Amino acid sequence: MGTTQLEAVPEPKYWHLRTVLADALDSDFAVGEILPNERELAARFGVARATLRQALDQLELEGRLQRRRGVGTTVAPPRVGVDVSTTRHEWPGAGAGGDGWQAVECALATAPGTVARLLSTASGEEVHTVRRLRVWHGRPVAAELLYVPASSVPDLPAIDTPSGPARARAVLRALQRLDLDGQERAVELGSARADDAKELDRLPGAPVLVVTTRYVVQGRTAVVSLATYRADTCRLTFGASGDLEISDQPQERQAS
Repeated sequence: MGTTQLEAVPEPKYWHLRTVLADALDSDFAVGEILPNERELAARFGVARATLRQALDQLELEGRLQRRRGVGTTVAPPRVGVDVSTTRHEWPGAGAGGDGWQAVECALATAPGTVARLLSTASGEEVHTVRRLRVWHGRPVAAELLYVPASSVPDLPAIDTPSGPARARAVLRALQRLDLDGQERAVELGSARADDAKELDRLPGAPVLVVTTRYVVQGRTAVVSLATYRADTCRLTFGASGDLEISDQPQERQAS
C-alpha cells in the first residue's frame, strides 16, 4: 500500500482516502488479511487518525472491511450473491448445502397474518416453520423462515423428532418431491429485528434486505419464504429476466 498526497484534493479527505484504501484492498491484500494499525496508516497517508477512522468506517459500512475484537481490521470476503430473479425453479434445500444454507430448526406454529393470507390457510392453523441460516466465508449473512402448510407436504415421513434440524431437513426433502410451477420474489430494504440481528451478528435496527418468495404449485402458493440478509454482505443478482420490483421504503421485518 503506497502513500498519496491528499492536501490538494477538493473532495473530503476521508472520502479520497476511502477510495485510495479501496484500491489497495483490491491489489495489495487478500481476504482475511489484517491491515496495519491506525497509527501506522495515519502516518503513512499523512492524515489525522479521525480522518482515517472516517474512511475505515465507510469501508466497513460498504462491507469491504471487518473489525474483529482482539484481531483488528481485516479484509472482508466478497459479497454473497442473492439471486432474486423469478426464472429459477428450484426448491430451497435442493443445493444440498453447497450454497451455504444450514437447516437450524423446525417447529409447528401459526403463520403471521400476511403469510397466512398468501398461503390461504385457515385462521389459527399451524404450519411447519423451517429456519435456516446462510454462512458465507465463515460468517452468517442471512436468516430464513420457510412457512410450509401440512397440505403442501402430505407425504412428510414420520421421524422420531418433531422438531430440530433433522425435522427441517425432512420437510425440505418432502418439498423437493413436488412439481414446482414457479416463484415470485420481492425485495425490501428494512431494519433487523432483535432475533435476526442476534443470528446475523448485527445490532437491532441494522440495515437488512428482506427477500419474500412465494413458491407456486398447481396454481397455488405452497410455501412462503422470508429471508433476511445483512445489507453489508450481499449483492442482488437478477439472472436474465431482471423482472423484479425493488422497494426502498424502509420497514421492519414483519415475521419472526
